[in-house]
Amino acid sequence: MFNFIVEKQKDKEAYWYIVEEMVQNGQLPTNNWKGEFFHKNKSIKALVEMKEHYPFLKEADSIALQKSVENLSDAYSRYYEKQNEAPRFKSKKNKLQSYTTKYVNNNIDIKDNYIKLPKEGWVKFSKSREVEGRILSVTIMRNPSGKYYISICTEVDIEPLPKTNQSIGIDMGLKYFAVLSNGDDPIRNSKCFYALEEKLAKAQRILSGRTIGGSNWNKQRIKVARIHEKIANARKDYLDKISTNLVKSHDFIAIEDLKVADMVKNHHLAKAISEVSWADFRNMLEYKAEWYGKKVVAVNPQYTSQTCKKCGHVGKENRKTQADFECFACGHKDNADRNASKNILKLALSQVG
Repeated sequence: MFNFIVEKQKDKEAYWYIVEEMVQNGQLPTNNWKGEFFHKNKSIKALVEMKEHYPFLKEADSIALQKSVENLSDAYSRYYEKQNEAPRFKSKKNKLQSYTTKYVNNNIDIKDNYIKLPKEGWVKFSKSREVEGRILSVTIMRNPSGKYYISICTEVDIEPLPKTNQSIGIDMGLKYFAVLSNGDDPIRNSKCFYALEEKLAKAQRILSGRTIGGSNWNKQRIKVARIHEKIANARKDYLDKISTNLVKSHDFIAIEDLKVADMVKNHHLAKAISEVSWADFRNMLEYKAEWYGKKVVAVNPQYTSQTCKKCGHVGKENRKTQADFECFACGHKDNADRNASKNILKLALSQVG
């Protein structure tokens, strides 16, 4: 369904490119072709007619088909606003597959460890937590390791956490995951990837020796996918615990506005930077702070490691070593990363007034 509609839209837009090429070749003075934008409602209405030509579509959940059109509409909206590239065809060979259906007229229900899904009926599942609030939608996903997950989106009222009147600055790093301005011990890196790197490399070497598409290749592919899944789950669990603890303990959190996409271009540090997942950590802090009535502010980290927290003197000579800071002007001494975290907090507080 998704690919069929994308193909139709590309056919409509092809005329614009044909006329544009004629302009470039000097065959036409200007390109006055008015291409037709993607219309969500027209595409949804066309589903009824498409089911008559393609009977297999009747086997699918109609609301899920409508949801795929809505997702495509969102993608085209971002494309027209130049926020991303044009939607591309989806491959059925992609090992990550999912579909989303919405709650309409009690078509979704949960009783004990069973969930009722449109067209599927009651399906048993392992409930990781109690479902609270009004159900909005459900997403069923199959990950590369072959496991199926169900994500239930609900609407609930989240109570703000009690105020602590505490503020903290966080300096991110590679040796230590984070150094805090309050003087607590640095937070160590989880090193989830390094713990399984050798096992993963061995599994990948075996996979490379298999015939692509064969049964043994597929079995080994699943083993590799499960190692990747274990690394990702361990990393996410570690970041969740740290971010939740920081949000619960502080009302104001100052972090660095790191350009991770540019930093990973350094091939000597790319693996280490990807391992610490600074971007995921920042995302967790921001949405949890929004949930619980706290505040997260990101500041430009430039010169925070070279600026003296006590007198404000800025200079490379202040950073004696990677770990030690000694101000050339006033003689103030501190751990270099902790001094930076204090500067980050000071900058963030100055931004919010």
